[in-house]
Amino acid sequence: GHVEPGETLLQAVCRETLEETAWTFLPGSMVGVYLWSRGPGQRTFLRVAFAGTCDQHDEHRRLDTGIERVLWLSRDELLVRTHQLRSPMVLRAVDDYLAGIRLPADLIREIEPAQLLKRAALIA
Repeated sequence: GHVEPGETLLQAVCRETLEETAWTFLPGSMVGVYLWSRGPGQRTFLRVAFAGTCDQHDEHRRLDTGIERVLWLSRDELLVRTHQLRSPMVLRAVDDYLAGIRLPADLIREIEPAQLLKRAALIA
């Protein structure tokens, strides 16, 4: 998903999960940060993968436009569908999760525009 204006990365992952699955997601840790491009001159994609828990499901919630259904797959089932994945980052994040990689979510530093202005004023 995307981060909306005024939203933190953790807020975005919770919102995107709710919009695309109708599940409430509580992030606990970060699994990895992945950077991928289709090749020279092509758009580059950044993916941040989180581990956490889904604690509530709203079976009546409408999913985002373009989301046909929620489908939970094992790694082996994903491997069979590799050609359907948006990028190789998907399988890599699953592999890292299964390998037990967990990074503290507080590695993410949210810098507010007001903080930047305040620091610039102190330097000047």
